Amino acid sequence: MKLFKIAVNPEDRHPIFDQIEILFRNKTGVAGLIIITIFILCAVLAPVISPHDPVENSLYDQLKVPVWSPGGSFKNILGTDDLGRDILSRIIYGARVSLMVGVVSVGIALIFGSLLGAIAGYYKGWLDSIIMRFMDILLAFPHILLAIVIVAYLGPGLRNAMIAIGIITIPRFARIVRASVMEEFEKDYVTAARAVGARNQRILFNSIFPNCMAPIIVQASLGFGSAILDAAGLSFLGLGAQPPTPEWGAMIAMGRSMILRAWWVMTLPGIAIFLGVLGFNLLGDGLRDALDPRLRD
Repeated sequence: MKLFKIAVNPEDRHPIFDQIEILFRNKTGVAGLIIITIFILCAVLAPVISPHDPVENSLYDQLKVPVWSPGGSFKNILGTDDLGRDILSRIIYGARVSLMVGVVSVGIALIFGSLLGAIAGYYKGWLDSIIMRFMDILLAFPHILLAIVIVAYLGPGLRNAMIAIGIITIPRFARIVRASVMEEFEKDYVTAARAVGARNQRILFNSIFPNCMAPIIVQASLGFGSAILDAAGLSFLGLGAQPPTPEWGAMIAMGRSMILRAWWVMTLPGIAIFLGVLGFNLLGDGLRDALDPRLRD
């Protein structure tokens, strides 16, 4: 990627150009970016590119096979389910649901986890002990089991599932931010800021926190994949998105009883989940290599 080197003085070039260049040299990162771009385009353009209404029933088109199977047609490229709903349309709209789950749940975890981790890492002492012991308690539970408990208390539904996923993800951000803040706290610019009388809040959020963004960005990318997987698991158990919402996990749950006679109803949404999670994980690895100076050549 020599685009960023044209007519740019190496001494004046912003470090972000180097990071973007490293990211685009990373084949796995580029592959993840391509998958995620397709994922986002499907979510944004779902009403335009979807061939059918995802919740419209058609009793005359029940369990139509995909187009490549004998008897398949281009009317329903990926076939239909037991209610005659188009699988391709439901997968496309399912991308919109999964993207919303990722944004909301990761946003909850990012805001609260970063805030708690930053406070614990900066102030240390008893405040650090209280916050991190609470994080340890959350981590002691299997995360999907904890999510089930939270959703069971709040009630089934996509909104409560997103809240539950956000809560169980908070400790990951809190621990990462705490470690980063403690590392930055020992550097000279923090000592200088304290020497001139800067307030703790200003030092923490204006000076230290911006220098902790690299691991936060990487964790957010990986968190998107985990959120999609957790949401699919909760929907599969009937605790997440409720019918007729086109959500990938709910689609798998509906198709499990007909896996032998209509494999596409369950398999194709599973492939969509696999690709979505894979894309965010690959991008997370690429971002880690681009943003961590210790991993650069």
